[in-house]
Amino acid sequence: MILVDTSVWIDFLNGANSRERHTLHRLIEEEEDISITEIILTEVLQGIKEDKDFIAVRDPLMEFPIRAPKGIETYLKAAGIYRDCRKKGKTIRKTVDCVIAAICIENNLLLFHKDGDFDRIRQCTGLKVLRA
Repeated sequence: MILVDTSVWIDFLNGANSRERHTLHRLIEEEEDISITEIILTEVLQGIKEDKDFIAVRDPLMEFPIRAPKGIETYLKAAGIYRDCRKKGKTIRKTVDCVIAAICIENNLLLFHKDGDFDRIRQCTGLKVLRA
């Protein structure tokens, strides 16, 4: 199962000419197992200005399995990820990226992203990533 990060969805929805957008398009066409998290759903939808566009994006996104934190354990794991990276000299800019990484690790998901924080997290943890 592949968890697609906000950074890739933004390219996809904006029609960016990026490897990530083309890869996500291919994954969807090939009906690969794709999922999102609650926070990714929030991040994607909060950037949409028009109501009609909001609904047009929300409904298809909600068709994908939505992975949720498992409870306090996920947030403790996220704190551990941040601390492990700091100990190795790598600072993670966004706490939410640690939470997303923790969800991926807990559920043995491949993370498809376009965000440098996840590259740093991968170097310090067991995070598995999909490359475009």
